[in-house]
Amino acid sequence: MPVWLVPATGTLLATLVGLDTAQPWRDELATWSAATRGFAGLIRLAGTIDAAAGPYYLLMHAWLSAAGDSVTALRLPSALAMAAAAGLTAVLGQRLWDTRVGTFAGLLFAVLPGTSRYGQEARPYALASALAVLSTLLLVDALRRPARRRWLGYAAATTALGLTHLVALTLLASHAVAVLTATRAVRAGGRGDGSGDGGQRQPPPPGRVLRLWFAALVPVTAAVVPLALIARGQRARQLDWVDAARPGDLAALAGGVAQSTVVGGVLLGLAALGAAQAGRRGLLPVSCVLAPVLLLFLAGLVVPLWVPRYLVFVVPFGCLLAGAALASARLPAALAVVALTGLLGLPDQAALRRTHEWPRSATVDYRAVAEIVASDRQPGDAVVYSPRGSWLFLDLGLRYHLGGRTPQDTLLVEGQEGRGDLWAAECDRPAECLAGVDRVWLVLAGRRSDPLAAVPGAKGDALRDRFAVARVWPRPGITLALLTRLG
Repeated sequence: MPVWLVPATGTLLATLVGLDTAQPWRDELATWSAATRGFAGLIRLAGTIDAAAGPYYLLMHAWLSAAGDSVTALRLPSALAMAAAAGLTAVLGQRLWDTRVGTFAGLLFAVLPGTSRYGQEARPYALASALAVLSTLLLVDALRRPARRRWLGYAAATTALGLTHLVALTLLASHAVAVLTATRAVRAGGRGDGSGDGGQRQPPPPGRVLRLWFAALVPVTAAVVPLALIARGQRARQLDWVDAARPGDLAALAGGVAQSTVVGGVLLGLAALGAAQAGRRGLLPVSCVLAPVLLLFLAGLVVPLWVPRYLVFVVPFGCLLAGAALASARLPAALAVVALTGLLGLPDQAALRRTHEWPRSATVDYRAVAEIVASDRQPGDAVVYSPRGSWLFLDLGLRYHLGGRTPQDTLLVEGQEGRGDLWAAECDRPAECLAGVDRVWLVLAGRRSDPLAAVPGAKGDALRDRFAVARVWPRPGITLALLTRLG
């Protein structure tokens, strides 16, 4: 039986359970908004905001064009990518150690709540995780048995990794460590790959290994640098919600990427034990965890970049180290640890299938609001959002669930696709735009006891002058009010 089969199958089954239960949250709504635009609309969007995710949006555009935009269709590519990440993790463990380590690493990865969380999210993190392991695996193979096709495969996988998730290219620092270690080992007359299997042929000259690696990075640079420059110009707008990194953020990282404080602690402890036991064989996975974390943290001290989920791609490498620790125990004990880790994560597994928000107290129940509107709407109804330009994407949430049944957006003057943005533009004379409307569905962020008083500016004045609140429905993270015309 191939080493990848059980971990990949287990991960796929875990991510498919309740795949469509939690409603799409705001980041997934951004994916849906972008991926359902035409190619020209995607190009305009990349020039305004979210260029870093542009290649992923393009991939999702092709997928949704064929599969539709149901919750299952939105998330299925991530579920498949996480299954691939688990299988590739097992194969990499086999290359660096043996089948036993690879199997335990893949099984542990499968039971993590974070694996299900990001395997059930229409964002690029699962794909980046799979590509990060694939790129590293291909590098190991290229260092062990140098051949042009292996370096070409490494170049292609690393280019895809950078286009999928720019932050994941911090992994190149770890790859540099592996390449330099291999060249030093060749000079010393050793193998230099850190693996335990035989079959190494006559190693190439150390200088040639470096040249091959640098040559493999040429297409990576050519493809990623233009994207990175565009994304850099958008950083202030893209990440205006991110705070500077703090020392305490490092302590919380394991729980953040594992989506469970307890399970994150278990994984961290096992990984530390495995790193201590592994010696030179553990150098590559250790560096694949530490280098991206430290580089992003140091960058986050200077500019707002520290977002734990950006580092999900290091989790498979932590599982490799944990797998090495488990492999030193007897089989029943090692399997018991994997099972116990899965059991400890069950409460978080159940919670993430209710909501994808983190923290979960920040849930916004778009679906509940949409169901109310769908059941009570009448011809001629209008809808107004407040605030319109927030990261909650109130308009996208309602449109996703209602589609063509969404009431007339009477204040809309230019939609997201036309603007090349994630936010629409509204009428600057709301009183005139609301003329002739008798009923308004007012959608507000947060809990609002007085919905009309919560709407600021000219939009609020126009609503307060012409409408009265007929009914209010408070829901998690959102308030819906039905307004009727005065007189």
